Amino acid sequence: MRCITALCIVALTAMAAAAGEKPMTGPEFDARTQGRTLTYGVGGTAYGVEKYLPGRQVIWAFVGEPCRRGIWYEEEPGRICFTYDHDPTPQCWNFFDEPGGLRARFLGGSLNPDLVEVDDSPGALICPGPEVGV
Repeated sequence: MRCITALCIVALTAMAAAAGEKPMTGPEFDARTQGRTLTYGVGGTAYGVEKYLPGRQVIWAFVGEPCRRGIWYEEEPGRICFTYDHDPTPQCWNFFDEPGGLRARFLGGSLNPDLVEVDDSPGALICPGPEVGV
């Protein structure tokens, strides 16, 4: 019984902490990302890379896949949405600027784990195929 109570307390504490998180606004996100190439990972494994360009333009690539051009916009405070040339369906996220880097939480209703920044570079995004090194 004590273990169940302890687990409930831990779960409620974690939910309260998550509820108190304040996602970055569009201007904060732009200031933090523009001109950068960020690699995001899950569980220590690289997931994808995004280059943030002026004018809220982006280039995204899942690891080992072609690059996709897109844009981002702030749909409402703290809700950063992306659309890409290959798929105009908005993909919206909350971003959190933490001591170890950005953390991104997908707002699409799935229970996927948050993406975390594992590398930050001012360099180009290495794209296979026709858009090499953009």
